[in-house]
Amino acid sequence: MNVADSIRLSSALEQIGYLPAGQPEQADVIVLNTCVVRQSAEDKAVGRLSSLKKMKEQHPEKTICLMGCMVGVGDTTPLKKRFPYVDIFSAPSDITAVLDYLLKMEKVPSEDLRATAQLILDKDEDFILPAEMRGNAVSAFVPIVLGCSHACSYCVIPLRRGKEISRPPQEILSEVRALADQGIKEVTLLGQIVDRYGQDDASYPTLAELLRQIHQVEGIQRIRFLTSHPNWMTDELLDRIQELPKVMPHFELPIQAGDDEVLRRMHRGYTSEKYLTIVAKIRARFPVSSIATDLIVGFPGETAEQFQHSLDILMLAKPDMTHVARYSPRPGTYSTRHMQDDVSNAEKWERFRAIERLQEQITTSINAQYLHNRVSVLFEGCKKERWYGRTPTNKLVFVESPTSLIGKIEDVTITWTGPWSMIGDIAQ
Repeated sequence: MNVADSIRLSSALEQIGYLPAGQPEQADVIVLNTCVVRQSAEDKAVGRLSSLKKMKEQHPEKTICLMGCMVGVGDTTPLKKRFPYVDIFSAPSDITAVLDYLLKMEKVPSEDLRATAQLILDKDEDFILPAEMRGNAVSAFVPIVLGCSHACSYCVIPLRRGKEISRPPQEILSEVRALADQGIKEVTLLGQIVDRYGQDDASYPTLAELLRQIHQVEGIQRIRFLTSHPNWMTDELLDRIQELPKVMPHFELPIQAGDDEVLRRMHRGYTSEKYLTIVAKIRARFPVSSIATDLIVGFPGETAEQFQHSLDILMLAKPDMTHVARYSPRPGTYSTRHMQDDVSNAEKWERFRAIERLQEQITTSINAQYLHNRVSVLFEGCKKERWYGRTPTNKLVFVESPTSLIGKIEDVTITWTGPWSMIGDIAQ
């Protein structure tokens, strides 16, 4: 989501006369877009922000903006006192604060560009990709649900990004059409709980219906969505994905813990058995599919036995990928206010590495099944003289070719598999 927000702001700044700078020292406007989902992320943001203080003192004409979850949607007075050299405090997904400031401070160079800024603020202009992406980017993120109202006990997102708000479907479709016109082949629909799209407005379609509408946009060849919640992975949604060949059979479906008592204290709203039932349903409907999950280790009160249940559920679910995190107390969350962070850091790291080791074994086994098989790959770029792209199941594939493959969908015969990527040849 932060990547999507940064791209939107970059685009807006370019449209009002600004160009990307190679280094902060060269920039007139510096935006630090922040994540605070874990303490380490917030510490990194604070460190980076502090490093800009001296630069601001030496060049007071520079504009510094702090954006994202560190700002949140509440009172910014404490941040202003803590970082008085910051000019703008911008809430998550809000590009208006930067444009408003630049207009107010007369840092938009011409009347025409000021009019453009007003069009962007009024949302009367289709989304334009930043210059570095135009003609090069194959995939783009499209936020469809902002904020979250679910309030898992450990999660700071509802406090920092605000309540769940679905974007109007007409606005989303207009953006997808604009992206297709600019050469984008694949869109990924974003939401903290993306399968709750439309739940906050009875006049909006469900995610299943929105997928059908986006499927009709010419030029878009692949559609993905993330992140889902097991409670809203409905039969209607699975039915629609089966009907729509452009929707890729890759599911981001967090489990967060394999123990039912831990899930209850996390306020997740489902059991491990229900999660496995959904996984089985996906695998039955989509024999060639992939599932990625999220898992937290060291949640308050998690015993060794309860952690073993997380290992057990990974062995049963066999996800293609597990994004694992060590529990980090976040200010204002239910778990921080009502639970003791009683699992040692050393134990968290040990459990973290145990999950990583197990997932590597699972993924290695899953990917080995692709060996000598033919897969469809949408190529996104080139790295170390090899073109890379992803299969419908989100597997990373590298291929050598004397000509550019960017933006092309090619059949590839897999010749090597590893846990995190595969290598192949263009099928003849």
